[in-house]
Amino acid sequence: MYKLILSSLLFCIACINEPEVAIVHSGNSPESTAGLRYLALGDSYTIGQSVPETDRWPVLFAKSLRENRTPVTTTDILAKTGWTTANLLSAVYGYKPTENYDLVSLLIGVNNQFQSLSIDQFRIDFHELLLQSVAYAGGRANRVFVLSIPDWGSTLLGSGSREEIGKSIDKFNLVVKEECAKKKILFIDITPISRKALNDPTMVASDNLHYSAKMHQLWVDEALPKVKFLL
Repeated sequence: MYKLILSSLLFCIACINEPEVAIVHSGNSPESTAGLRYLALGDSYTIGQSVPETDRWPVLFAKSLRENRTPVTTTDILAKTGWTTANLLSAVYGYKPTENYDLVSLLIGVNNQFQSLSIDQFRIDFHELLLQSVAYAGGRANRVFVLSIPDWGSTLLGSGSREEIGKSIDKFNLVVKEECAKKKILFIDITPISRKALNDPTMVASDNLHYSAKMHQLWVDEALPKVKFLL
């Protein structure tokens, strides 16, 4: 039964038009030149599958920073729907920015879980992604933060195996939390927030698998006060 559900979900994802791999957003008004350079690394959750560009969580996060008197001049997103940690690593190895970033976020792993990939390999890949994230931040681990993997079992397409999906997501998130602790990198647990979609369908995007702007803003609201302490 679970394999049948996964096959159906894979089909649904294959039918979704994937956004571009990397996007650059201008975070401030043209006359402003002073502010943070922000890089968001991830997968469909970071690229904002099935929501408008303005509703992607990294864009909302940069907007909230500006509203809280922290200027952001650049928001770069390196992400794509369907990416595993291995896919993101491949993209990261090929991405050579000319300047360091002042802030780097990482949200990855749902496709490793979704595809039943090795959790041991996930740990190896995730550790390397943390190292690369710190490198993008000019060697400053205190300028990197990580969001936990949302629980897609809380969506309509995950309804057939919610308990099994949730337990599996928790196992991957334990790895994420442990690896962040080793590197003294800020870990922000948004998984409980993602599970609120069980009681509020407006938190789910139109594809019934990803999350809406309403959910993305909740992630931002959770992350913002914690990240402000890094700056």
